[in-house]
Amino acid sequence: MSKDHSDYKSTLKKLQIELVKLQRHIIQYDRKILLIFEGRDAAGKDGTIKRIVQHLSPRETRVVALGKPTERDRSSWYFQRFVEHLPAAQEMVLMNRSWYNRAGVERVMGFCSNQEYEDFMNSVVTFEQMLVQSGIKVFKYYLDISKGEQKKRLEDRRVDPLKQWKISPIDEVAVKHWEEYSQARNDMFERTHNPITPWVIVRSDDKKNARLNVIRHLMAHMDCPDKDMHAATPDPEVVFPYHPELVVSGRIAE
Repeated sequence: MSKDHSDYKSTLKKLQIELVKLQRHIIQYDRKILLIFEGRDAAGKDGTIKRIVQHLSPRETRVVALGKPTERDRSSWYFQRFVEHLPAAQEMVLMNRSWYNRAGVERVMGFCSNQEYEDFMNSVVTFEQMLVQSGIKVFKYYLDISKGEQKKRLEDRRVDPLKQWKISPIDEVAVKHWEEYSQARNDMFERTHNPITPWVIVRSDDKKNARLNVIRHLMAHMDCPDKDMHAATPDPEVVFPYHPELVVSGRIAE
């Protein structure tokens, strides 16, 4: 085991201990926590979520990764199929992709109409603010990855027999539609970033560093008296709030 990997494992274990403390606090005080993970294909959402939930109680922790909407879903209020998965008291729910599919994949691939897209963009912030008003604490993480790193990871999926389950038809066109996804992402940030449910950007070309810093960010923004304040200090070069200038400056991958 290399020293870097050993350091990563050691740091991860310490942070996972902090997460266990946090879960005790969530249960004791009936908190409701919702973590939304968005990002391009192969940005590292699966791996980040796995490390967060690895040692948490499965009774109070749920990972939600919804599949393709059914015909009934498509004929219902867009948010309806997500509502049943929202956290109750004492729960932490992690969404591996969310309602923001409509602003990303559905928009780029033509899976929704322009009117459906506009209806979503005009209502999503109000919807999220209703969740916050109901007592749900919402975190929105966007895992950002460079074009070269995405291409490398997608190629790894094709040759690694343990990653075959990750391959989807969308993967095949992810790199091809890079610019369209960039524009859809930028429009999403511009129209849905707000003070109550802001977007947090995670630079994830170094996936191990990304995982550690998402946990640190979560700990930093949760009121947990037992937490290690040093452990709850994310690297601002890895995790940072969205701002329009980040697109212009290149800190968000184009």
